[in-house]
Amino acid sequence: MKVAAISGYKPFEIGLFKKNDPAVEYIKKAIRKELEQLLEEGLEWVLISGQLGTELWAAEVVYDLQLNGHPDLKLGVVTPFLNQEQGWKEENKEWYEEILMQADYVDSVSKKEYESPNQFRMKNVFLLQKSDALLLFYDTEKTGNPKYLYELAAQYKERNDYDIRLISFYDLQAIVEEEEFNKDFF
Repeated sequence: MKVAAISGYKPFEIGLFKKNDPAVEYIKKAIRKELEQLLEEGLEWVLISGQLGTELWAAEVVYDLQLNGHPDLKLGVVTPFLNQEQGWKEENKEWYEEILMQADYVDSVSKKEYESPNQFRMKNVFLLQKSDALLLFYDTEKTGNPKYLYELAAQYKERNDYDIRLISFYDLQAIVEEEEFNKDFF
């Protein structure tokens, strides 16, 4: 296992409207737990497309792992098209720029600005072809944008040796309960 692509819900899809919402910490803990497992299996690179939410939270987790025992872990940001952040709020643009500045590799699948939804599909194909595994924050009970990548990955897995790992709302609930137990117990 050398390369893992990470994606999932955007904040608004799961009702998060503040960057510092307490729920974000639980999502990041779930991502970290999975990344630590992948690191034990030989993970070297994490690939994201730079979307708000899961992908930028994952980048923050990668940077934290780099500072805490995994300096060789690398982050690649491959956007679907140029200037994807163009219509974003200023706060989100700044967050995105911080992530890009620290990334080990930055590029775009399409060398043009947004033209059609097909650019998102091409980005999904690229992520699957360039990775050995997909870590997706997605719950099949709650549809959203990750559904498209999940369905494409399932098709890809039928013809290729490919690992798909999901983080569901059940997984997040288990982390919350574990934290509460540890807080009360210790």
